[in-house]
Amino acid sequence: MVQRMDEVFRALADPTRRSLLDELFREDGQSLNALQARFAMTRFGVMKHLNVLEEAGLVVTKRRGREKLHFLNPVPIRLVHDRWVSKYAEPWAAGLTGLKTELETSMEKVFEIYIKTTPERLWQAITDPEIRSKYQFGSRVISDWQPGGRFEMGSPSSPTLLGEGVNLEVDPPRRLVQSMVALWGEDVKSEGTSRITWEIEPVGDSCRLIVTHDQLREGANEQLYGGWPMILSGLKTWLETGELLTTPGSLMYNSAPDQASTVPNPDRFGPGRSEP
Repeated sequence: MVQRMDEVFRALADPTRRSLLDELFREDGQSLNALQARFAMTRFGVMKHLNVLEEAGLVVTKRRGREKLHFLNPVPIRLVHDRWVSKYAEPWAAGLTGLKTELETSMEKVFEIYIKTTPERLWQAITDPEIRSKYQFGSRVISDWQPGGRFEMGSPSSPTLLGEGVNLEVDPPRRLVQSMVALWGEDVKSEGTSRITWEIEPVGDSCRLIVTHDQLREGANEQLYGGWPMILSGLKTWLETGELLTTPGSLMYNSAPDQASTVPNPDRFGPGRSEP
C-alpha cells in the first residue's frame, strides 16, 4: 500500500500529468489522439505520461473497438483521503467533492483498485450481505446470485429499499453484471436504470478489481456513482486489515434499526423465487 501511494504522489508531482487528469475530469473516456491534440508535445510524450498515471492507478483504460479509452480513477486519491484526511476534515472534503462532480457529464465511470486477497474471497465480499454491509454504507444486498435473478439492497435503519435490479451476468469469481435502480431518494429514483459491472482479475497474491458504472444519462445525479471510491476503499480496508472505515459517509446506514425499517428478505430469492 505504501509503494502504491508513493507512485500516486510521484505521478501527481508532474504538472503535465495533473493537466491530463484535468482533461479526463473535464471529459472522461478519451482516446490518446484526443488527449494529444490538447498538449504541445508528441504522441509518445503524452503516452509516457499516461503510462505513469496508469501504473499509479489514477487512470484506467478500456478498449472500445480499435480505440483505447482513458478514464479518471479517483480511488487512489480516496485511499489517501481515508488515511490522512477523513479523521479531521470529512465534511469539508465532501463539500469540495460535491462541487467538483457538479461539472461532470460523463455517461460511464470506471474505478480500479488492487486488493491483497483471493478472487474467491473477493467474490464472497461482494455477494455476502453481511460482509457487504461492512463497507457499503451499512446496506445489505440480497439475491440468489443467478443470471436473471433479482437483487434488493436495504438496511435495518432505512424505512424503504435502497435499490433493486437484475443480475445480467454471473460468473464467479470473475465477473458480475447487474442492472440497478436506485431507490433511496426521489431525485435518484427518477434517473431510471443504470448498469454496474464488477470484474476480478488475479494478479500475483492480489486481485485487480474494476467496477464500471455505465448506461448513465448525460448529467446523471452524482449520488449514483460518487460513492464508489469510498465503497472500494472500505472493501480494500476490510479485506486486508479486518477493520472498518469510520468516515461519516461510510456509517450512513449503520444506525440502530427502527420499527419501520426495511431489510431484503432472503427467502424471496431461493430457487424459482427470483421474481418479486
